Amino acid sequence: MKSVEDIATEIVAREGGFVNDPDDPGGATKYGVTIHTMRRLGLDLDRDGRITADDVKRLTRDQARDIFLRHYFRKPRLAELPQPLQATVFDMYVNAGRNAVRILQELLRKMGYELAVDGALGPQTLGIARDAILQAPDHLVDAYGIERRNYYYRLADRRPTSRKYARRRDGGKGGWITRAEAFLSAKYHFSDQDHRERTSAWG
Repeated sequence: MKSVEDIATEIVAREGGFVNDPDDPGGATKYGVTIHTMRRLGLDLDRDGRITADDVKRLTRDQARDIFLRHYFRKPRLAELPQPLQATVFDMYVNAGRNAVRILQELLRKMGYELAVDGALGPQTLGIARDAILQAPDHLVDAYGIERRNYYYRLADRRPTSRKYARRRDGGKGGWITRAEAFLSAKYHFSDQDHRERTSAWG
């Protein structure tokens, strides 16, 4: 079984190095850590009194890993989720913040549970998640992965500038989709045809 530290290391590797894509609302980013996160945490790495893209460029892998463990795993209480859910929700939290928890809460509501969809892991959501994993131990993680994939497709439906993250130039699966499917059983992966049909309306 992978440790949460191993998962954080994999996330850093998956996110890659410095990018500053004008189509990405996150702005300047390195190893998945955005300039907005660095400003929120006060990470002025060059100590010039401002937090700019230059500070993002200075971020190390170890610093990024520590940020994820502290602020994207422990602080939002992901460590209190059932162990099988932790990796996929953690990965999604790094990518989508509190929406990762909202996706889980919406899934639990679809399963018939009554709970608020507020993006916070409080006692209610955590208790229901523990019950749900007992009720569907072989399906809950895959169901969450499918909901992740659906979230990305819907986001790209609404935001044309983000479609390049869901669909490559050659029409194949983009990084968002392959990221979600990395936590899905192979039998639930979309075929190339499925993906092309889902994105055909994008032109």
